[in-house]
Amino acid sequence: MKSVIQRVTRASVEVDGKIVGQVRAGLVVLLGVAKGDTETDLAYLVEKIPALRIFSDEAGKMNRSLAEIGGGVLAISQFTLLGDTRKGRRPGFDQAADPATAQRLYEQFIEQLRQTTDLTVETGIFGAHMKIDLVNDGPVTFVLDSRN
Repeated sequence: MKSVIQRVTRASVEVDGKIVGQVRAGLVVLLGVAKGDTETDLAYLVEKIPALRIFSDEAGKMNRSLAEIGGGVLAISQFTLLGDTRKGRRPGFDQAADPATAQRLYEQFIEQLRQTTDLTVETGIFGAHMKIDLVNDGPVTFVLDSRN
């Protein structure tokens, strides 16, 4: 699984003109599910993301986790993270999981975050065309890959 996480002061996701998910301070998590991803990949990200010390402490150092600041997560499914742009000009998506598998693992990711943390977890709508509005705080952005 690949994930791009962005530290935000606020974020929302809109589908068909309606806001379907929003958070204040926290993280936007863009999640891409690859062929061959399993619950092991999922568990890695569910454990890693809330514990990453990427929020500022009183001294301004990245020393606090999402759990410590009581932040929220806005989780968005994004298969384009698996796009291969090495050849030609059009990305190939052969490495992306099939939609049924991707949706199952995306929904498990959300459910496990909700079950294992006290975080507010908001979402987009799997497979929908979404508009994401966010204020990246820092900017602070990290790429996580469960296979690396």
